Amino acid sequence: MVKEANVTWRSKYQSDIESGELTAKFSADGSRILRWYIDFRHKLLHVHKELSAPELFMLQHKIDSLMEQWDERADEQHRKRKVFASKYQAEQDTAEATVRLEGLHRLLTHTLAVNDRVNWNALKDHSLYDGPMTFQRAMPQRRRHVEPKFTPPDISFFDNLFGRAKRRIADAQARFEREKSDWHTLEQRETGKLNQSIAHWTAEKAEFEATAQRQRREFLERQAAANQRVDALVANVANGDPQAVIEHATLVLDASDYDEMYEKSYEIEYASDAKTLMLEYQLPSPDELPVVKSVRFVAATGELKDTHISEKEQKANYDSVCYQICLRTIHELFEADESDNLQSVLFNGISTFVDRTTGRDTTSCIMSILVNREDFLRVDLRRVDPKACFKSLKGVSASSLAALAPIPPVMVLNREDRRFIDPRMVMDTLDTAMNLASMDWEDFEHLVRELFEKEFASRGGEVKVTQSSNDGGVDAVAFDPDPITGGKIVIQAKRYTRTVGVAAVRDLYGTMQHEGASRGVLITTADYGPDAHKFAAGKPITLFTGANLLHLLQRHGYNAKIDLREARKELNLRDYS
Repeated sequence: MVKEANVTWRSKYQSDIESGELTAKFSADGSRILRWYIDFRHKLLHVHKELSAPELFMLQHKIDSLMEQWDERADEQHRKRKVFASKYQAEQDTAEATVRLEGLHRLLTHTLAVNDRVNWNALKDHSLYDGPMTFQRAMPQRRRHVEPKFTPPDISFFDNLFGRAKRRIADAQARFEREKSDWHTLEQRETGKLNQSIAHWTAEKAEFEATAQRQRREFLERQAAANQRVDALVANVANGDPQAVIEHATLVLDASDYDEMYEKSYEIEYASDAKTLMLEYQLPSPDELPVVKSVRFVAATGELKDTHISEKEQKANYDSVCYQICLRTIHELFEADESDNLQSVLFNGISTFVDRTTGRDTTSCIMSILVNREDFLRVDLRRVDPKACFKSLKGVSASSLAALAPIPPVMVLNREDRRFIDPRMVMDTLDTAMNLASMDWEDFEHLVRELFEKEFASRGGEVKVTQSSNDGGVDAVAFDPDPITGGKIVIQAKRYTRTVGVAAVRDLYGTMQHEGASRGVLITTADYGPDAHKFAAGKPITLFTGANLLHLLQRHGYNAKIDLREARKELNLRDYS
């Protein structure tokens, strides 16, 4: 390269360009430069070019022109690569969209090829302790110093001649004795240091080994305790412990793989007496399901453009997905139930969405089904139409789930309701002399609960009494699992000695709406006025008179009486007869 001579180049793809050295060709006598040379290589374009010119400014012009040409070629190549990559990306995205859409129709059949039983052994910790167990530092070693040895001095002829030999030997012996004494002192000092180091090393080693053994022991204890909890859960599931049954169901549903289609969320309750697992399952919203049918590359704009399936297809897919999730979930729970804890499963499908009329987030039950094991296991899920199967099992839903129309669930059970109080047995104290119209109102409250519990007992129902109301009326909540007539039933009782007016029926109807109940029952020891019957007409309300109450008691083998006049007298009420 010629000193103090230089050329430059600028390119949009500077890092892709390599250059050789600037060289010159001289005249024969070396007095002047005949021509300048430089070569360039473009890694992206895979080209090589050597440039030459008689003058540097001309060579610089050629370099600038070459860089401009190469930049244009590189731009075109980048554009082609981008187009190719975009087309390839569109093809890939289309293939993925097709797989996602097809996957929506395989949610149910997917689980049929999976063993949904809990692998208890896999839940246990079988890992080996991998903490340090060996003390790595080596034991201190003694530093060895060479023991001095006596070396006799060289005695010359003159030493003997002049009598210096003995003195020289004596001097050598004294020097040796000093060196040996120093050596002994050094050895003693080194021995002391070594003993201290060994003692310190031994203490550190003992402390390390004690710590390592403790940490290993704690690891094994934690591991054993965790594995014992798994064994305890297995035993509790086998014994039908309600909390263990719920935990087992949670493990089953958590393991259900939907390929991240949506975030699973659910609440589980278990009625051990009826062996009914109750599930409130958060269904995906319509917006969460894939809608892209294909993707194409628009060369004019360089964009990737999605093509969506029709709105009709979107609604059909949503319906199909929800029905499949419902049947799949029930199948997984029954298949995993090796201890026969589940005789029936309640599935309430909940959807959370934006109400377009109010703009507010809304949560509604859009599908509900209570199905027993025997009926469900007769179904061949490989060959069913999910919606038709759901309906044949007496599932409840609107004609289109995509409409997100709320429906009253077959059953809603909230066993954590703090209003519920412990039951009291009253019916066995009844006899023909017992006047229901004058009995203690709290006893009357529990009598109603006990009576309706017997009424629902044959189908696994349950009745719970709530905290006492200020007016002495009775409030109870019944949970009837019957898929047609059942659901949550609000029961109110009026131990009245006078005709019940329309206000009490209106109050009951308001309570039903507040509680989300499917039916209301009003019980009185008296009768109802015409306005009360008129208001209840056409509504899911049952009005029980005193005569109805006595008849229901007799049906279950109990006798009592209702004497309003006697009750008014006993209760110090004014007789208007």
